[in-house]
Amino acid sequence: MELKEFLDSKVEAYNQPSFITLDPISIPHRYTKKQDIEISGFIASILAWGQRKTIINKCLELFAMMDDAPHEFMLHHSENDLKPFLNFKHRTFNDIDTLYFIAFFSWYYKNYDSLESAFLIGYEQGVDVMEKLLSNFHEFFFQLEEAPSRTRKHIATPKRKAACKRINMFLRWMVRKDDAGVDFGIWNNIHASQLICPCDLHVDRVGRKLGLISRKQTDWLTALELTQKLREFDPMDPVKYDFALFGLGVEEKF
Repeated sequence: MELKEFLDSKVEAYNQPSFITLDPISIPHRYTKKQDIEISGFIASILAWGQRKTIINKCLELFAMMDDAPHEFMLHHSENDLKPFLNFKHRTFNDIDTLYFIAFFSWYYKNYDSLESAFLIGYEQGVDVMEKLLSNFHEFFFQLEEAPSRTRKHIATPKRKAACKRINMFLRWMVRKDDAGVDFGIWNNIHASQLICPCDLHVDRVGRKLGLISRKQTDWLTALELTQKLREFDPMDPVKYDFALFGLGVEEKF
């Protein structure tokens, strides 16, 4: 079977509602309000390292502290409401990081309607725009005076040559539109053709086995190389193959 046909069949197998339950994308799927989906999706993607079950449980714990209404919480919480977050920790993401994320989103949603605007700084047409957008977003996110230097490591930037797996995954969730009901497709200015494939350990390993990656290390240029190959299969929606590569790596131990 030709590689494109093989991968297309795997996209069809894994880009299904059944994928949602065991994946961190299940967290934003608990909400219907656009801003709740953005906030919970962003935080879930940033916390997405380690066992998927643990990631989901930690997210449930975090949003329970916000009465499962993250947008309302960002707009209206009191100083006292922040105390429970002093005990929150997931791997190296601790209370200092959590409180800065809350501070940023509180400021942001009092000034903007959708998180999409934060990813459009310097936006222009063309498929090579994501490096600029992700770099600009990183600077924008850490612009508040109280931004702790330690928290910067949790949001990757191409300026540090990072593959930016979590941010690219979040953007897939927000941007991709299809009929399968997994990704949300609630943003309209960034196009699926411009997205970069999230390059985690599983995707990287399978990509190499299939000859889609030749670069030795895994960094921003690796993510670009992989995406460029996937664009040969579908230039309008290359990151749909994230489902195929991830599914092959995690579910099939390919």
